[in-house]
Amino acid sequence: MHVFVTGGTGTIGSAVVAELLDHGHTVLALARSEESARAVEKAGAQAWPGGVADLDVLRAGAAQADGVVHLAFGADYSSADALARSVAEDGAALDALGEELVGTDRPIAAVSGTPWMPGRPSTEADPLPTDGPVGGRGRAVNALLALAPRGVRATAVRMPRTVHRDGLGGFAGLLTDQARRIGVSAYPGDGTQRWPAVHALDAAVLFRLALESAPAGTSWHAVADEGDAVRDIAAVIGRRLGLPVEPRPEEDFGPFGPIFAMDQPASSTHTREALGWAPTHPGLLEDLENLRP
Repeated sequence: MHVFVTGGTGTIGSAVVAELLDHGHTVLALARSEESARAVEKAGAQAWPGGVADLDVLRAGAAQADGVVHLAFGADYSSADALARSVAEDGAALDALGEELVGTDRPIAAVSGTPWMPGRPSTEADPLPTDGPVGGRGRAVNALLALAPRGVRATAVRMPRTVHRDGLGGFAGLLTDQARRIGVSAYPGDGTQRWPAVHALDAAVLFRLALESAPAGTSWHAVADEGDAVRDIAAVIGRRLGLPVEPRPEEDFGPFGPIFAMDQPASSTHTREALGWAPTHPGLLEDLENLRP
């Protein structure tokens, strides 16, 4: 399969590109800079110049591929407005990619997030949130999955709060960045809220499986750790960086504060049983031991 990948140089994307290549696929990867293009080509893929906001470039990339993996998302989380711009940009990209694939029966696997359900781990059958700071992503993914009757084998691979590799990435990575910046390993609330997690290399396997065989209109959970307590995450970060660990008001965590404070474990039982996905890499708390001061 010749696969068009957006976001192919990120934590998840670089792992997905390698996974696809290792299993006999070829990859055309969106590259928004010369540096990204060099990284893509070094990995063994073909670079496709352009950014996620270049909708004509996205359509042209999808048109020449046998399948699409959409991972690109803005990296500016500094304010609510910046996050809203990234969400809107992502929605436009998904709409363009989906419409290009209408009537082809070709697959597209799009990144999404695990939902949260009061009092229990969320499952693949639970709906995505469509309100709040990232509600627009839920609406965009739902619209993509709704293209199934129009000949698009669209699937959603829902990522947990932290996708990690070598101690870096995801919500835990944002906590680490803040700890380095303020000199305290902080966590919101009482820290008993749980965040699911997965190693990037395990997530990459699930993207490949979804692209190869998942039925149209389905959602899957890339969850290895059902839920790590945020206080435990902060404790490892503090110990590895030699910093004190303490609670802080959720307002101190920027636009993600309300999400950080939520208890949001997630299950992947159905995904493991239906697609044969079996995570093999270190869990989050073990992986955070790779952090260095």
